[in-house]
Amino acid sequence: MTRIAQIKRKTAETDIDVTLNLDGAGKSDIDTGIGFFDHMLTLFAAHGMFDLTVKAEGDDVDNHHAVEDIGICLGRAFYESLGDKKGITRYAFTFTPMDESLARIAVDISGRSALVYDVPLNREFIGALETEMLEEFFIAFTDNAKIALHIKNEYGRNAHHIVEGVFKGFGRTLREAVRLQAGSNAVPSTKGVIE
Repeated sequence: MTRIAQIKRKTAETDIDVTLNLDGAGKSDIDTGIGFFDHMLTLFAAHGMFDLTVKAEGDDVDNHHAVEDIGICLGRAFYESLGDKKGITRYAFTFTPMDESLARIAVDISGRSALVYDVPLNREFIGALETEMLEEFFIAFTDNAKIALHIKNEYGRNAHHIVEGVFKGFGRTLREAVRLQAGSNAVPSTKGVIE
């Protein structure tokens, strides 16, 4: 079974091309035009063991359109690459330390989108990335991936460390949730389907 999807999306504001392989080796080729965001998506791929390519061109207004549209495309790629979801683990959670910070991430690949995001940050920008756009990225991702995602930073002082822990944990949690259960060909739902 091949669990790969490519999503292309072009609007008056952005031009996005995302390819995601759920069964990769953590290789990535990321170019969003936003250096810190490139770093975070690279960490997501590496710790999720996903092969990920993201090419994005956004307008020169601010980060909003590019970051949100990348979330849309990556969420769609995640949803499409899962196919019928037979044999997946479905639920997963991780605690991920990054120096003095600790991120807690939990996911349910449920076919329903919900985001609980509790990551207070004390900076408006990290590099060129507007920190308020991180929540918008995760909203766009969960809406299009059709998953329930809970993200909480338990503690930490350094905003870079906090966000890095979140993206590493995001990758680790999704890696576990999409893992195929040996010998199972069932959809992990009493409904018999996850849409």
